[in-house]
Amino acid sequence: MASVSTPYTGFQLRDWQHHYQSAPGSLRSSLGIVLSSLSAADNAWLYRATPAQLEEQIAQLENLREQAGGSMAALPLFGIPFAVKDNIDVAGWPTTAACPAFEYVAKEDAAVVANLKAKGAVVVGKTNLDQFATGLVGTRSPHGAVKNTFNPDYVSGGSSSGSASVLARGLVAFSLGTDTAGSGRVPAGFNNIVGLKPTKGWLSNRGVVPACRLNDAVSIFALTVADAYLVASLAGGYDPQDAYSRANPHTAPAAMSGQPRFAIPDTLEFFGGVESEKAFNQALDKLVSNGVSLVKIDFTPFKALAEQLYYGAWVAERTVAVGKIFEETPDVMDPVVRGIVANGLNYSAVDAWKAEYLRAELSRKINLALEGFDALVVPTSPTIRTLKEMEQEPVLFNSQFGTYTNFTNLADLSALALPASIREDGLPAGITLIAPAWHDGALAAFGRQWQRSLSLPLGATGKSLNADSAMTGPIAVSVDHVRVAVVGAHLTGMPLNFQLTTRNAVRVEQTRTANDYKLYALANTQPPKPGLVKAEGGSSIIVELWDIPLARFGEFVAEIPAPLGIGTLQLADGRSVKGFICEPWAVASATDVTAFGGWRSYVEHLKSTAAKNA
Repeated sequence: MASVSTPYTGFQLRDWQHHYQSAPGSLRSSLGIVLSSLSAADNAWLYRATPAQLEEQIAQLENLREQAGGSMAALPLFGIPFAVKDNIDVAGWPTTAACPAFEYVAKEDAAVVANLKAKGAVVVGKTNLDQFATGLVGTRSPHGAVKNTFNPDYVSGGSSSGSASVLARGLVAFSLGTDTAGSGRVPAGFNNIVGLKPTKGWLSNRGVVPACRLNDAVSIFALTVADAYLVASLAGGYDPQDAYSRANPHTAPAAMSGQPRFAIPDTLEFFGGVESEKAFNQALDKLVSNGVSLVKIDFTPFKALAEQLYYGAWVAERTVAVGKIFEETPDVMDPVVRGIVANGLNYSAVDAWKAEYLRAELSRKINLALEGFDALVVPTSPTIRTLKEMEQEPVLFNSQFGTYTNFTNLADLSALALPASIREDGLPAGITLIAPAWHDGALAAFGRQWQRSLSLPLGATGKSLNADSAMTGPIAVSVDHVRVAVVGAHLTGMPLNFQLTTRNAVRVEQTRTANDYKLYALANTQPPKPGLVKAEGGSSIIVELWDIPLARFGEFVAEIPAPLGIGTLQLADGRSVKGFICEPWAVASATDVTAFGGWRSYVEHLKSTAAKNA
């Protein structure tokens, strides 16, 4: 697997951003170096940009920068190279889905590619895959198997094998895959990288060759969780031209609780993968040491739903997706893929409806089982196989790889594959966190913490986590949430805190207001409540910041009684957030408790006084 190291090998997003800030005129030369490093002998690539195609993108990017007045603030991915799985369209480039006879030249960019280009990213190549995205192995391609980046005797995982490989080696800053049964997660686990499998419909599938339209999702590979989530956020969004695109309901939490509670399967199968089992147990111990509580749950419905994807009527959806080429020239297809697609002809419309009813029943059981948990944690794959082993059992071993992935899209769940360790045999091992739809941000928030807690190299680059990408500060404000400062009865442990937690609000931090606020204990309120008023001679008051899902904010505000309300508060560090305020007329009968510095101290004072007088 040939590759040439460049000064930009293993660059994370922040590395590229800093590079262009310090060398704003280096766009052409930098991307030229990246493109020239992509070897024709590397079968992870099926197509590399021509110099003319690269120049065309650079000219468009420079035009975007000119329209922005020279500022790159609107172009967070300015000049950053990425790779695209070759079942996703790039305008003017061939799309083959790893089947040469299927080739066509795309008339326009896939929606996700267009979104990323609009933010400044540059496509440098298209990558190998299991043909028609049918497989989790990375071996079902006429261009040859993409080898594991840590040990070439082993599989890379698929179907997004090429995208995972070029990313793991640091040839690009991020790459696009697709994930129907686990194709955006299994290759991540096998190559020590992050694989974000977004909620179905968040990223448009317009311009993507379908595998199973009802279950397809464009996925993101990156060296860090922070990079993967940023790319997904920029690539995603409701697309009215995609019949399966969905608008974010804005009801999910911004992060997990301070003491996360994870479900784990009550029975785990590793198919003889002793090293994989050992690595997963070590990861569980690490999670516990990081403050996570683990609870076993019945894995039966998960397993039953996973089996439906390839051993039930759902396989007929792949037959529909491949369509004409299977009907007219099936011999041009990979034999294993052809056999899987042909199996779809064995099912009737009656079988398909029965399968859908079963999917709905099992999906409901799964989502109910996950209630009360922040996530389900599973091995990304129960085992890994050599290329020779895969030749002997191409279908059975592929099925084993999907044990902990196949059910995810059928049950409408989000997922994040994370590096966990390097095994004693030198191969990577990963874990995957799975949560309800639209919990992608919460998974990413935990994933950043998890990645910081490890001392693993990034992919196969040998590089370490960039301090900027680690994001050690407070959670950034999300467009899907409202950040609210609470000062009294809604504080952690106080009587009305449930009005936040029952709406999936998440505590971000404790901080202080600016130094011109006064705090009053209001008269005749139950439970006792304070009033915060901006006034001369005030002080800095302790507050807690909570992120409330946007769709639940109105419910929360509706429960606030007069004389309280929600306005805009100034914090000590200069930030402005929504927060509790009080109408000035109410303070006439209130007690000034500003000197206590916060409501909690005042409540403790009352308790202490009452105890002394008892």
